[in-house]
Amino acid sequence: MLSWLKKLIPGLVFALFFSALHVGMWALANRALPLISVKPTVNGFAYSGYRGDQSPLEGQHPNTAELAQDLDLMRKHTDHIRMYSSLDLNEVIPLAARRQMNVIAGAWIDSDRLKNTREISALMEKLDNYTNIDRVIVGNESLLRNDLPLEDLIQYLDAVRENVDAPVSTAEPWHVWLKNPELVKHVDYIAVHLLPYHEGVPVERAVQYTMERYQELLATYPRKKIVITEVGWPSRGPTIGASVASEVNQARFVREFLARNAIEDLDYYLMEAFDQPWKVALEGWAGAYWGMYNADRHQKYSLQGAVPPNNRWAAKATWSTVLAFLPLMFIAWRFKHWGMGGVVSMAVLFQACVTTLVIAWNLPGDYYYSLRDFVVLVGLLLGIALTSMVLMIYAVEFSEVMFKPYWRRFFKRAQPLDAKDELFVSIHLACYNEPPEMVIATIESLQQLKYTRYEVIVVDNNTKDEAKWKPIEAYMATMPDHFHFYHLPSWPGFKAGALNFALDKTHPDAEVVGVVDADYVVTDDWLSDLVPHFLEKQVAVVQAPQAHREWENDFFHRMCNWEFEGFFRIGMHHRHERNALIQHGTMTLIRRESLQTLGGWSEWCICEDTELGLRLLETNMELRYIDETFGRGLTPANFKALKSQRNRWAFGAMQILKHHMPKLLGKSTLNFSQRYHFLTGWFGWFGEALQLIFTIGSVFWTMAMLLFPKHFSLPVVVMIVPILCFLAIKAILGPMLYRKTMHCEWKDIFGASLASLGLSHAIAKGIINGLTHKAGVFVVTAKTKAKLSNWQLIDPIREELAILIALIVSSLAMLYSRGFSNLDAQLWVSMLALQSLPYLSAVACQWLSEKQ
Repeated sequence: MLSWLKKLIPGLVFALFFSALHVGMWALANRALPLISVKPTVNGFAYSGYRGDQSPLEGQHPNTAELAQDLDLMRKHTDHIRMYSSLDLNEVIPLAARRQMNVIAGAWIDSDRLKNTREISALMEKLDNYTNIDRVIVGNESLLRNDLPLEDLIQYLDAVRENVDAPVSTAEPWHVWLKNPELVKHVDYIAVHLLPYHEGVPVERAVQYTMERYQELLATYPRKKIVITEVGWPSRGPTIGASVASEVNQARFVREFLARNAIEDLDYYLMEAFDQPWKVALEGWAGAYWGMYNADRHQKYSLQGAVPPNNRWAAKATWSTVLAFLPLMFIAWRFKHWGMGGVVSMAVLFQACVTTLVIAWNLPGDYYYSLRDFVVLVGLLLGIALTSMVLMIYAVEFSEVMFKPYWRRFFKRAQPLDAKDELFVSIHLACYNEPPEMVIATIESLQQLKYTRYEVIVVDNNTKDEAKWKPIEAYMATMPDHFHFYHLPSWPGFKAGALNFALDKTHPDAEVVGVVDADYVVTDDWLSDLVPHFLEKQVAVVQAPQAHREWENDFFHRMCNWEFEGFFRIGMHHRHERNALIQHGTMTLIRRESLQTLGGWSEWCICEDTELGLRLLETNMELRYIDETFGRGLTPANFKALKSQRNRWAFGAMQILKHHMPKLLGKSTLNFSQRYHFLTGWFGWFGEALQLIFTIGSVFWTMAMLLFPKHFSLPVVVMIVPILCFLAIKAILGPMLYRKTMHCEWKDIFGASLASLGLSHAIAKGIINGLTHKAGVFVVTAKTKAKLSNWQLIDPIREELAILIALIVSSLAMLYSRGFSNLDAQLWVSMLALQSLPYLSAVACQWLSEKQ
């Protein structure tokens, strides 16, 4: 027990230190900002009394007790309020009278003339009955909204002025008053709205800008009294130009304005007393956040002392720290042999994922959410969770490869055996519709092997063109007796079917089966240096890496080569460390007994090599990887061939996962590490499918925002940042690992990254089709390039090109609509730009593959 506790202490110390650092960063980022302090009194409040679940648009109104509570809260700061309608909230004026509060009564005027008449009648009735109405406002931004022409508004104003003693006006922004001097003649005072947030003014200049507009009105209409009936700043909302909505900026603007008022002695009404979530439907999502109090009647900011940027940061920091604490202990304990760099990198990425999920989960506490918003939030949380899983899988591989001192499970060439002790090897070469000279080059290399006991079986299946298979048959006729050729005019099962046929024709003495692709030229020591590993009975597979030739002088082929190299120098070692190898279908040696016991190659799967490897692991066998080159093949002929190959792999991976899921999740001899690698090994490809869904969703969301701006808004920054970070981190980790593990130039790292990005769409389609379809078609990867017409050049990338154009159009339309200086729009377009990189890369790959 004591020794077990001692093992936990380093992990506990690390988790405590890391958690303290995490909380400290939260505290530093949310330290209270010193602002000017003012007296906690205001001249007046604009007031709408609706709670978070109430709306005049739906006929849901506060009761008398709720209105009385509001007035008591406002009475702590002021004895003046301004109202907007005379048909709603009728109890407010008498309740205000009991508290010695004066009211600006309002009549809401819009395009509904019958309702306008009722509003004015109700206004007149209130003026007859209550003495605490000191001013009247007929219409609120009616001209700004173009609800009625100026002449009609003047008629309403004149009719009210003739029948009341209180001063009468209408409320409009400053520029509407300047534009309509005729309107000034029909009011007793100017009721002006000064809201610099809507005009893109930075908060540090907002009060000065407000006073400049006030002075401009004063200079234009010196004989009219000016009442500022709305002035304020929202705590949430989209960024408009240089205007940023936040709780700190709201507190700053109000305090600075009140301090300025102490000098100017203005008649003003703060916009507004309480947040009004229902206004989102009319004004967009900033409309809900203008209050000094939130919709639950909790004060959002004070008028004295320092102000924290986020009042709820402590709860978020606590939850994200607590949820990550035990996993951080596990990371520090389980991966300590990777070194401190590996542990820290894992911990940082894990804590970032947990923190992002906690922030997203808390969005309903920071914003007023509608049902549609909750649906979007559920999708966001699911997307962040899946993205976090993909990112952590990348993190595990990155941390191990980058920081682990050495591979514990590492095998080298074996000592060659004497001829009399050699194990008999049957080499199988399946080909379909291949250039005969390429296949013959492979056969020639097999003849040069420094090995005594082996045979070669060449199976050409389903090739109809005799010019393709007859020269191979003729060449094989000149070879020694242990070289055999079979042509199968019509044979089922794709490559697996041909390999099973070869297995049936295998020499009875053969103990090892070797498989080589038709384009490979093998080294003469392939068998002599690898077959001796099979003397250990638990070894079922000995795998050498795929490698390529004739790529050095063509940039596209260089890209392909180095993109392939990444898997064999990074991913294969990562998996091999825990005997969870991905078996691939060339340069592979398999114990014949194991292969036959399992029934041969699976003809239902188009990735029969990887599927066989998993079946062998399920029988508790060992798969070995020797990271030395024993043969080189040709890279795919062009980008179309490369896409086809990767799409087939992705489709086959999903076939394998679906078929083997019971053993991966249920009872089997697979250990935890093997299950982990086969369940998560393709999660990077799941990420491509997820990214495709996000991209299409982003295009449609952009269209919705442009067509229906009041119903669809730009997501808050926290919704965008996880996707941006995922794309950025993914783009960074790969090149870092390449630089660590391979001796290649930066241009080759760039080329490999370009090829990897360009394949994203093909992989995503393969994953989605593999999940939704049962059977696939084995498409042979073309190794020779055919001449294409202009339209054929575009054909391999028509889908990527269409998505790229949609993203570009969406980005330009968003910037044009919201303004090129709008920060929220810039962030959204940045996300669209990052999402466009795979499709732009596909276009670049296609051009590079066909330019010569």
